[in-house]
Amino acid sequence: MKTLVVEDDHTSALLLQTILKVYGECHVAVDGTEGLAAFLEAERAEQPYQLICLDIMMPDLDGKEVLRSIRAIEQASGRSTQTWCHIVMTTALGDSRTVVDSFDNMCSAYLVKPIEKAKLLDCLRQLRLIDVAVR
Repeated sequence: MKTLVVEDDHTSALLLQTILKVYGECHVAVDGTEGLAAFLEAERAEQPYQLICLDIMMPDLDGKEVLRSIRAIEQASGRSTQTWCHIVMTTALGDSRTVVDSFDNMCSAYLVKPIEKAKLLDCLRQLRLIDVAVR
């Protein structure tokens, strides 16, 4: 599984990277602008990400904007939604409006920080990105 963590908090990024690198290649972008650029580069190289863990509150380009941009790019490509990247919002914002807005913009899942390894792995299992067996 090729993963991109888009997170401006170093500790959160390191935690996610440590958990996810067991399952394959894992890159980190420090803000939304860098994350969107990494997504575009992977698409151009025809080596897309299977998973993006995306924080919402970031300087410059926030996670909501990145989510909308990625989904617009995927839609414009003409690919089936079944082949789109799974995007898991990983954020401190747990209010219902933010959660609903994220799903309206087609995120795959939503996890509220602090991220717990068991909840993240359960989410990845539900998205069928990893096997049911615990690692």
